[in-house]
Amino acid sequence: MASLDIVALILGALTAGGGITGYARTGSIPSVAAGVTVGALYILGGLRIRNRGSYGVELALLASLVLAGSSIPRAIKTQKPLPMGLSLLAAYGLFAFGGAWSRGRAT
Repeated sequence: MASLDIVALILGALTAGGGITGYARTGSIPSVAAGVTVGALYILGGLRIRNRGSYGVELALLASLVLAGSSIPRAIKTQKPLPMGLSLLAAYGLFAFGGAWSRGRAT
């Protein structure tokens, strides 16, 4: 498994990029706001993990919880690929950062 900082930075880029793409394709302000906000949480968490700062894992875990809370119900309801993909990203984040948090590991 990749190091936690790399995982957070990749998830941040994917969610922020997805929000920007959603806005570019549909003009959806909620897409860009949510994507960039969750992406920023991931990226901030990843940078804190990399620099051994406080609350890096917690920020990335928070981003995963927010992403899961918004995408999993939509994936179940709509069965569309985008919410399903976001749900998979959120689940991976919950697994990676939740596991690190429960072990008390910050790197």
